[in-house]
Amino acid sequence: MKREEKDIIVNNLVDQLKGSPHFYLTDASELNAEATSLLRRKCFASEIKMIVVKNTLLKRALELTDYKVDELYDVLKGATSIMFTQTGNGPAKLIKEFREKFEKPLIKAAYVEESVYIGDDQLEALVNVKSKEELLGDLIALLQSPVKKVISQLKSGNNILAGVIETLSDKKE
Repeated sequence: MKREEKDIIVNNLVDQLKGSPHFYLTDASELNAEATSLLRRKCFASEIKMIVVKNTLLKRALELTDYKVDELYDVLKGATSIMFTQTGNGPAKLIKEFREKFEKPLIKAAYVEESVYIGDDQLEALVNVKSKEELLGDLIALLQSPVKKVISQLKSGNNILAGVIETLSDKKE
């Protein structure tokens, strides 16, 4: 491959890395053609872009981004596929489901929510990672809970107060 071709590939990788807030580095080697095709279809259905990359070109692309991912360079050995996603835990859920039938893909590393996860043993942690939107939703629900409780108590207190007034008015007659 000529230098110009490599530069084009690296630039494309840089654009994809910058356009995707999360990415997973996986090892999907040794999957047969049918399993690989099934994995690609599942990725497409989940809006995950999966491509096979050369480790040296991926390393060059990572060096050209603003990501602080020096620890990823150690896992760039052997066959590497990269999964680009907008949701942090999407690929982890897909991989977990896919591995119910197949042994791979294995997670080499992941960059999710500005954190680096190294190794396949991080699969459960990655499945449980919540996105910023999910965390904000949980926070809003927690903040609304006391307000809702006070409002419901005031409403129920209103019924009790009305009952007491009605009972007192009945006694006077």
